[in-house]
Amino acid sequence: MGADRAAQRLGARATHWVPEEDDDPVEQGALIDAALAAPPDAFVFIPVHPSRVNAAIERIHAAGIPVFGCVNPLPVGRAITYVGSDDQALGLEAANYLYRHLRGRGRVLLVAGPEDSVTSIARVRAFAEAARDTPGIEIAGTCLGHYHRERAQSAVAAWLQAHGGIDAVLAANDAMALGALEALRAAGRKALVVGVNAVPEAVAAIRRGEMLASADFNAMGMAALATECAVRHLRGERVPERIELPVEIVERRNCSKWDLPYEQRPLPTLEEMTT
Repeated sequence: MGADRAAQRLGARATHWVPEEDDDPVEQGALIDAALAAPPDAFVFIPVHPSRVNAAIERIHAAGIPVFGCVNPLPVGRAITYVGSDDQALGLEAANYLYRHLRGRGRVLLVAGPEDSVTSIARVRAFAEAARDTPGIEIAGTCLGHYHRERAQSAVAAWLQAHGGIDAVLAANDAMALGALEALRAAGRKALVVGVNAVPEAVAAIRRGEMLASADFNAMGMAALATECAVRHLRGERVPERIELPVEIVERRNCSKWDLPYEQRPLPTLEEMTT
């Protein structure tokens, strides 16, 4: 949606080649080859794996088509522009926000995404780093939710049954945070829950007081900016090599800014990010 909205604003057209399984590098490689068969003017690209899509990315470079990256850094070659967020900083902000609400004491369960996910690795590492700097916080355990709501719900439910209660959950994305909420409800337990992404359902849960907070990882905005940079580059304009979106914590006091469907949320523009 971010790519479509930016392309439409600039008089361009975005065509989507999206894996049905978000983390399937084989499928993404096949989609790249299909796109190369009717080549676009530029690729706006999110690699689904830190190494296993490399050969397909090299085929894009060999074709001489400019690549604009977003969300996950390009593991090989060079993106004309990369638009992302500092996942380490984002994880630290989310964790420290939670630990302050716990007044520096409590048992926290971490819910991680796919084992090879660059974003999850950085966020979970930051969650643990912030805990080491807060002596009263104990990381009670870590379970894998694979960035998937139902899988996170099952993993958290199994962990609670095996280990008992906790004071809070830190999840590397909102889908897993929502799954953790469901597992807690089913177990008759309460805990503060913080996620990442500020998706509409999580924002609604924050507004209702069911979730404590989320860190805004604005993937729609990243795709919009990468698409804008692609169009401007093709027009012969200069574009920045890297754009980093700021970390923002979404909580009950400020959630109205995010409490909108995606099509109504404001998008960052290149002019705003570079002035």
